[in-house]
Amino acid sequence: MSMSARNKRALPLVTGATLLLAGCTVGPDFKAPDPPAVPQYTSGTQPSATAPARNAAQSFDISAALPAEWWSLFASPALDQAVKDALQGSPSIAAARATLKEAQDELKSGEGAFYPQISAGFSAAREHPATNATPLKFHEGTFNLFTLSGEVSYTLDLFGGERRQVEGLSAAVDYQKNAARAASLTLAANVANTLIALAAYRAEIEATQEIVGFEKKQVALAGVTARAGTQSYAAQLSLETQLESIEATLPALRQKASQAEHLLAVLEGKFPAQSVPAAIAFDDLTLPRKLPLSLPSSLTRERPDILEAEANLHIASAQVGVATAAMLPDITLSGGSGYSDTALSSLFAGPSNLWSLGAGIAQPIFEGGMLYYRREATKDAYDAAAADYRQTVLTAFQQVADSLRALEHDADALAAQDRAVATAHRALRLVQANYSGGLATYSDVLIADAQYNQARIADIEANAARYQDTVALFTALGGGWWNDDEKLAAR
Repeated sequence: MSMSARNKRALPLVTGATLLLAGCTVGPDFKAPDPPAVPQYTSGTQPSATAPARNAAQSFDISAALPAEWWSLFASPALDQAVKDALQGSPSIAAARATLKEAQDELKSGEGAFYPQISAGFSAAREHPATNATPLKFHEGTFNLFTLSGEVSYTLDLFGGERRQVEGLSAAVDYQKNAARAASLTLAANVANTLIALAAYRAEIEATQEIVGFEKKQVALAGVTARAGTQSYAAQLSLETQLESIEATLPALRQKASQAEHLLAVLEGKFPAQSVPAAIAFDDLTLPRKLPLSLPSSLTRERPDILEAEANLHIASAQVGVATAAMLPDITLSGGSGYSDTALSSLFAGPSNLWSLGAGIAQPIFEGGMLYYRREATKDAYDAAAADYRQTVLTAFQQVADSLRALEHDADALAAQDRAVATAHRALRLVQANYSGGLATYSDVLIADAQYNQARIADIEANAARYQDTVALFTALGGGWWNDDEKLAAR
């Protein structure tokens, strides 16, 4: 058998091996982590409902869907408008969307590696060679040289290094997509919490002003009895001191309300001077009674931060493949064609044609351990990303568990505070009646009044905590974006 015959018989084998290698991709192949095998969020008995407080109990329903616009469950037009304004005007949301677009463009750029790289060029030069440039001694003198050429090159991605690089870019898009979701969720939660706090501050201011009005009546009455000689002037001074102490709390409450208004303006992407304070009170909010609760097995597919951590793990996995492929042979095919002549008029004549074909292979032999340890570093980064993913999942489950227990305890606390307010109010009325009948002292009135005031303020704070912990549960569950992703993304 001749050498040429052997070559002809071996050609299909070589071609087949090349095609087989071209379909290979170095590992590891990425697989999304399995959800945690835990049946519930909390230790002990997971609550199915809270105790009733203010004639309202909240239940946790795994069959209910959490809407993407979860803030609408509070049935407050002011809250709906504030969240809408924030999602449209916040610079942080604009930055998140721009970063997502950047990642998408980087992916499109990376996908260009799968296509041949084609370039064209034209050059014109006027040259004067040295007469002793060669032993033949040029005597042509000065001449023009025109060159028109095109080149094509293609890198055979035999071991999938480019494919893994693009895979990593695709995972980076997933990362930024979930980062944008997380930014929207955080912004909506901050707006909701700020408005709830603002309503609480205004309620505390209103309650304090009512207390001040009551105290002023007490001071006036004490002045009358002191002048009549039935009570001491010291008792009047004690009441005046308590009145002034209560009045002194109003500036601090107004400052907190102002700060909440300023924060809301910034969340909406406005300067405080440009914002009109939101008209909202507790009466404008409706406590959601039926709270959607995702199954633990679903949480890892719904929390944006968990999906971010998963995408980061995917990126780390792809980088291991990229580093592995860098240690293997790299084959490049290239070709070029063009025309070169001393005159434009004859540039496309037959003798002016030039072309080239080439192939190159490069295999790292000795890099001082650089490529090996670079691959080891990517494996270490993958291990770190895996640990970060697990920590993110653990934190997410903790936050859901915290929210469930918080709502359970909020209801108990609010019910107790309601009872305390009612009891303190009855006690104050009784002491006042006894004082009018000469059966109690001003000291008794002061103590009863202080207890009632403290109970009212604590009741408002307990009510605000219940609303804010409801927001915390919606946030901990991921915000419901998966139920209306397209509508939310279009905002």
